[in-house]
Amino acid sequence: MTETPLPPCPECAGTYAYEMGALLVCPECGHEWPLASAEPGEAAGERVIKDAVGNVLADGDTVTVVKGLKVKGSPTGIKAGTKVRNIRLVEGVDGHDIDCKIEGFGSMQLKSSVVRKV
Repeated sequence: MTETPLPPCPECAGTYAYEMGALLVCPECGHEWPLASAEPGEAAGERVIKDAVGNVLADGDTVTVVKGLKVKGSPTGIKAGTKVRNIRLVEGVDGHDIDCKIEGFGSMQLKSSVVRKV
């Protein structure tokens, strides 16, 4: 019985990854990734996040909100043109792939489709 070796963790490069259903799990850092993305020839970190007009975003960028956004629990919401500094790109839920702090609102996640790089 020959077992194919599992790839190292893309986050911490740990070698102790194991299968859990359709996912691979790293016990060292807790990162989970799909087994399909572990195919040879696919490099880690190929994920590219673009803003509303197609500019590539990176951690630490400053962006501007391009349309007014409603915020649950806030009577005013976020106005179009609000500048957001020092964004962090994350793998969020439902397309919310930017983690940031907005002055007057606090920490929140935004979709890259509603911002434009400054």
